[in-house]
Amino acid sequence: MASQRPVVVYGASGYSGRLVAEFLREYNVPFIAAGRNRRRLEEVMDKVPGIETADYEIVETEGRTDDLVRLFAGAKVVCNTVGPFIYQGPAVVAAALEAGCHYLDISGEQTWVRTVAETWGDKFAQRQLLVAPSTAFMSASSDAAIRLCLDAAAVDTIETLTMFKGIPTIGSTQTIFAVIQTEANYLEQNRYKPWPRAVRYDVTIPGQVQSHLALAWGGFAQPVWFKHDPRIANLRSLGGLLDRQIMEGVAATEKLFEEEIRPLPREQKEKRLSEMASAVQGSMPPRENPREQRTIDVVAGRGATELIQCVVVGTCCYRQTGLIQAFAAYNLVCGPPRKVGMASAGEAFGHRELLRTLETHGLAKAKLY
Repeated sequence: MASQRPVVVYGASGYSGRLVAEFLREYNVPFIAAGRNRRRLEEVMDKVPGIETADYEIVETEGRTDDLVRLFAGAKVVCNTVGPFIYQGPAVVAAALEAGCHYLDISGEQTWVRTVAETWGDKFAQRQLLVAPSTAFMSASSDAAIRLCLDAAAVDTIETLTMFKGIPTIGSTQTIFAVIQTEANYLEQNRYKPWPRAVRYDVTIPGQVQSHLALAWGGFAQPVWFKHDPRIANLRSLGGLLDRQIMEGVAATEKLFEEEIRPLPREQKEKRLSEMASAVQGSMPPRENPREQRTIDVVAGRGATELIQCVVVGTCCYRQTGLIQAFAAYNLVCGPPRKVGMASAGEAFGHRELLRTLETHGLAKAKLY
């Protein structure tokens, strides 16, 4: 279908999708709210604050690649919020490329980001299009903080920690469990090295007395983005929730998976993980409260003779994701990105500009030490 609206939000009925729509409305960007259930889309869109002033259209789609190509035809940007992306992403990114659209998503799975880089990066670049997975809180904020550190100091070794307090959505919970089966990697002398499986890490956070529990959690996107950056040789990323009890449960699940589930056939593994995720989170969480849902990214850089640290403190990780997606889509509607092919949000739109946008909306603020 041909569209006069430049942005398609695929998965608009989900928690993150409706936040993308909310911020697109703030940017005055017309969009299509797309998904597999028109009734659900209508119910969700009706509850988006200020939606009566937005220029949007609801479209139901079956989600097949050919169906998505018709949906994306005439648009400039696809914002994909449907995960886990290792399962759901290939059809959407392939359709975006065929339709000639820039592609953004909110993924956090390193395996998916590597797949995008290796399978579609060059193809998008050849058509002067951007493909930017992980344009979301879980990786974009720390990516921007890494680039701030690189601007300020000669460092070649980076550690990142991304933590948030809140209730994971249904989609996030499914993704957390889905990535347990994948290999998580860090960078060591510009080569991927696998994290040990089912290992937990105690971490310290600036400004807090108690330590927290973090995991490699699929490896994150940063090692993929910086693998070929000549400034960086080593990069490790960890993350998790600012709730030790929840993280203890995830760590126990990783151990259970290695001992009992990994030997199963693939379909059985995926089914077991999905069932476990549904048992943990089976309903949509409430709208975020900035007095409760807090976030923090810590980036520590080391060179031969220099040390630097950047801390990004914020609130409402899902609102940050909605804003980052809308900010990126708005930029793509207005003009070409700074880089085509595979790129992070910081590379494509400017890391300082991204952080400034989060700050002006009261959602995050970065500081160098």
